[in-house]
Amino acid sequence: MLILLTNWLMQLDIGFSVLNYLTLRAILATLTSLLMAIVIGPTMIKWLQQLQIGQTVRDDGPQTHLQKMGTPTMGGVLILAAIITSVILWADLSNKYVWVTLTILIGYGVVGFVDDYRKVVRKDSKGLIARWKYFWQTVIALAVAIFLYSTTTQAEETQLVVPFFKDVVPQLGLMYIAFVYFTVVGSSNAVNLTDGLDGLAIVPTILVAGALAIFAYVTGNINFAIYLHIPFIPQTSELVIICGAIIGAGLGFLWFNAYPAEVFMGDVGSLALGGVLGIIAVLVRQEIVLVIMGGIFVIETLSVIIQVGSFKLRGKRVFRMAPIHHHFELKGWPEPKVIVRFWIISLILVLVGLATLKLR
Repeated sequence: MLILLTNWLMQLDIGFSVLNYLTLRAILATLTSLLMAIVIGPTMIKWLQQLQIGQTVRDDGPQTHLQKMGTPTMGGVLILAAIITSVILWADLSNKYVWVTLTILIGYGVVGFVDDYRKVVRKDSKGLIARWKYFWQTVIALAVAIFLYSTTTQAEETQLVVPFFKDVVPQLGLMYIAFVYFTVVGSSNAVNLTDGLDGLAIVPTILVAGALAIFAYVTGNINFAIYLHIPFIPQTSELVIICGAIIGAGLGFLWFNAYPAEVFMGDVGSLALGGVLGIIAVLVRQEIVLVIMGGIFVIETLSVIIQVGSFKLRGKRVFRMAPIHHHFELKGWPEPKVIVRFWIISLILVLVGLATLKLR
């Protein structure tokens, strides 16, 4: 939105052209969402407390979690509001990738909101029935996938980039639609499963968003793309603005979500953020690298799959509790230690993912 104002101001003074610079807009988008989250946060938390929108806690989990009972949830609304406002202000709204990303953010946010609302307001422990949750996630993801496939203008947009191999770029064709679907839905639910401890999900989200910002920048720059042997896809550089907004909103939310948390993001935040990371990875053609950088999300998801599968097939559990962060808590690790160690692992995996840019 402000780009239009900038273009008008440039007619009065060429100095305003600095606001067209991508890097500056990304910084401003980060600061805007950060400040918005920090300023609005206390008011929203107080409002959620007045509405008695509190977290419910499983009685079969770590006993230390019982003190979290009643902590306001649905704080993801704050994250989404900060991101959307920042993006509308600083992004180029004529860019289709911006609207695709916002569609996933808002669409998955609505699904998560309905789930949270049923759980904490209507006191329905099941929330949104699983099949309906996956149904709407599927509808949104497939709609976006079909739109992207039908509007492609170059072969690079539907190629699969394989890390470490610069000449291995198979054309997906119609499989691209399925690939988008699994990436977006899988990423969304993986972040959702990880969101179980104070700050555990938001920091890896921030780290992955930061790395995706780098991928978006070089993918949308023909000189860097050629040098790094990655597909050049025009307009993807604008996704840097969205990544910056995610980082800022995430840091602002962490201000209140750090141990001991004053608010939880809920499904409205985790489903939306996971979906956005997935669609950005798709747009910059780095779905496989997302699996590497988001390794913490993958491990958490696999722990649930393994636990459920083992119990159904053998009648035995592999972990003391799933997702795996609860397993370590039940082994005696204090919650802050689990959180920080998972953050460290996430940082390492993000660095490995970034290394694939050059190691080809």
